[in-house]
Amino acid sequence: MREIILEVLLQITRDGEHSHLAIRHALDKVQYLPRQERAFINRVCQGTIEHRIRIDYVIDRYSSVRTGKMKPVIRNILRSAVYQLLFMDSVPDSAACNEAVKLAQKKGFYSLKGFVNGVLRTISREKDRIPWPDREKEPLEYLSVWYSLPMWLVKRWTGQFGYEVTERMAADFLREHPTCIRCQQYRMNQEMVVDSLKKQGISVTPAPYLPYALYISGYGHLPAVKSFVMGRFQVQDVSSMLVAEAAAPKKGDYVIDLCAAPGGKSLHVADKMEGSGQVEARDLTDYKVELIRENIDRMRAANVTAVVADATVPDPASVEKADVVLADVPCSGLGVIGKKPDIKYRMNEEEIAGLVKLQRKILHNAASYVKPGGTLIYSTCTVTPEENQENVRWFTENYPYRLDSLDPYLPEELHSDSTAEGWLQLLPGVSKTDGFFLARLVRCG
Repeated sequence: MREIILEVLLQITRDGEHSHLAIRHALDKVQYLPRQERAFINRVCQGTIEHRIRIDYVIDRYSSVRTGKMKPVIRNILRSAVYQLLFMDSVPDSAACNEAVKLAQKKGFYSLKGFVNGVLRTISREKDRIPWPDREKEPLEYLSVWYSLPMWLVKRWTGQFGYEVTERMAADFLREHPTCIRCQQYRMNQEMVVDSLKKQGISVTPAPYLPYALYISGYGHLPAVKSFVMGRFQVQDVSSMLVAEAAAPKKGDYVIDLCAAPGGKSLHVADKMEGSGQVEARDLTDYKVELIRENIDRMRAANVTAVVADATVPDPASVEKADVVLADVPCSGLGVIGKKPDIKYRMNEEEIAGLVKLQRKILHNAASYVKPGGTLIYSTCTVTPEENQENVRWFTENYPYRLDSLDPYLPEELHSDSTAEGWLQLLPGVSKTDGFFLARLVRCG
């Protein structure tokens, strides 16, 4: 198991693989292992990435070589072992240390087994006496180390949201997130879906804000869940579901979803149109479009088609054809760190500035596809003003669009001055969802 964990961590930290994909692919390959062992692999991989800054802080205090100077294999063996020492009471300290030493030897680092053993044995002895940054004297360093947030994010968010909200967001990223699903409403009885899930031993609880949103837990492999295979539900966060609510499509509408993969929003809109009209789900690559098609087939959505199309390239054939356009654009993803923890290590200020340019290019094209009087929904899964409110301000100043109140479309619990104006910013740890932004824009004329 620990060798599988090491390979996953190397794929993420050395090879640049996205954490959720690397972990999913590894687990898909070991379906033959008992469920408990697969759960162990998932937890150690996920936890080591989530708590990496805190783990490195500890290693650097007790190692003669700083983590940044270590060979990638040794660094990741130590990280995963320290995660087990600090966060997993179910794993004896001796087992975490011994297995790490064995793995170092197996990977050809026989000469470093003493180093690995010494560092881990010291941390095991000292783990209850680690001198963490003082919350009062070093508040920013405390947030960065304790919650494993890069310092640039700590400084940005404390300046933008204040210390308390930043800490709530940081803590929310580290809590366990149950799987959120959207039950298909058209031609489907939700009670039957819930009963089917419970019969398979799956725990089902209501998710916030929307009656058809549920949390599920206690399942092993999603493709083994009968209701999933039969297309009765789609895995989707509540925040993402609000896009279709805000779009409020009418029966018979023509909808374009510009950046659709894996297709959750497209399928939700199609469901709301009760099988009528047409949703064209577009994305950039064959791989992404195939993901959409797989979901279309599974959900038996006859009114959705998936096509390869680059949202940054103008499409003259779409000009003024759509009743609704969804522009859920590529973004920094800083609202979903809880599900994709490597985002916080990948992103930086320069990347954000580049994404804003990309987002505006897509919005420029999207503006022409909407019929006069039609609706454009702009959304991201991030919390940065330049990608969200500032982009909307730029758009309304340069294109014939106006913000339209979200209040008639959203649950009353989410109503605020901003939703009355036409936009919503959800913050993890403050709202009961991922971090997410959406705006409802209506084309004038």
